[in-house]
Order: sequence, then structure tokens, then C-alpha cells
Amino acid sequence: MEERNLSKALDIIARLINGEEISRDEKDTKSLYEDYTTNAEIYDITNSICKKLNLSLYEYEYSLYASAGENNRVFGYSNDELKKEIGVKLNRELFLCYFIIYNVVTWFYNDTASYTFNEYIKIEDLIHCVDSSLAGVMGGLSVVVQNEVEENSFKMIALLWEDLPVISNEETNARAARGSKYGFVKMTLNFLLKQGLLIESEGRYYPKKRLKALARNYFEEYKGRLYEIMEETGNATYQQNQSK
Repeated sequence: MEERNLSKALDIIARLINGEEISRDEKDTKSLYEDYTTNAEIYDITNSICKKLNLSLYEYEYSLYASAGENNRVFGYSNDELKKEIGVKLNRELFLCYFIIYNVVTWFYNDTASYTFNEYIKIEDLIHCVDSSLAGVMGGLSVVVQNEVEENSFKMIALLWEDLPVISNEETNARAARGSKYGFVKMTLNFLLKQGLLIESEGRYYPKKRLKALARNYFEEYKGRLYEIMEETGNATYQQNQSK
């Protein structure tokens, strides 16, 4: 192993861990991208170290991204950390945020054949998505769940969502808060903004390339238990034209 190649691989990993994008089209990282894609030893070292660190490494549109693997307590969030980051207090509230995030992903990943994406989403669109997909899941839940824990988790999410008004009477400016569907959705979108996955302009939320890369990686490689349940109840992807 050449020391230079090890150093390059570590540089790639360090940048990815810090949330940077390594891209062929960015002046600061172009050489690293080329090193990764053209030098077999750098490629192997980078992927080997990422695997040992429980990091998922993937390439999308001439860019490299990394995300924490399942149960990665160093580079990922614990449930308590994530609740604090989003602004919720209870596990069922966090589970609802997970479900909202899933609907964000499926809104922008609605064609597994051509990998097309809707251009943007609005809060009103996402509320409708959650209403529809949650109703669909609950309709077939008794058939697909594997245990009582899964069934109760979805029931808690459904009860919490159904009990929320669209906008709370106390929310004079429709703010991010736990008192309404609008507030929950906005809290979740704010979290995705902070993670560098979305950008917002005039109430429209646009996916960044990083979110598209994560979506493709999720549906092609990971497909966790939530996806399995959604697929078996006919709600794996939400086919919807972009809002006008």
C-alpha cells in the first residue's frame, strides 16, 4: 500500500464524514473524485475503511456521498439526539417524523425505472401525502405486520396524526410546532434543511442532489422494514404530479 494512496483515501473519508460533497464538478474536490474513480487502491482503501466505520458510501451523478450505517452511534443520531434535533419529545412524535421523511423521499423518488423526481414539494402537498399513505397502510396493516410492536407503532402514529388539526388555533403564523399537522411537517422539513438535503424558496422545498442520491441508495440497496410494509400495502412510492 502506497502511503500517498492511504493519505488520499483518508482525505476523502474525512471530507465525507464532515458532510462535504466530493464532486467532479467542484474545483476543491475534483482531484479527489478523480483519485477515487481512477485509482484502484484508493478506491479499495476508501471503501474498506468506510465499511469498518459502518458508513455507506455511494456515487451519484459524478459525486460521492456518505451516510451513517444502521445503528452507527458515532456518526449517526440516537433517538434521543434526533428528538432534540427535530424538536419533539416523545417516541411516537419521532416515529411520525420518520414517516413524514419517508413521504418526502417517495415524493421525490416516484419512478424506479427512470429515477425521475418531482421538482419541489409544498407543506400542503406533504400533509396530503401523509394523510393518503397512512390511511393506505392502516387499511392493510393487520396482514403485513410481523409482530405487535410494529402494529402498535403504526397505530400510535395514526392516532397522533389524526388527532392533530391541520393548523392549530394558537399558530398565528403557521410555525414549526407540535400542535398541528402543518407544524409537524414544518419541523421535519426544517430538520432536512439543516441536514443539507433540501433548499426552500417561497414555501417550496426543492431536493438537493444529496437527497436524490440518498433516495436512490435507499430504494436500490437498503429498503428497510418501513419500505417493506409500505410496499406490501401498496404505498411504497407515492405517485403524484408535482404541485403547480
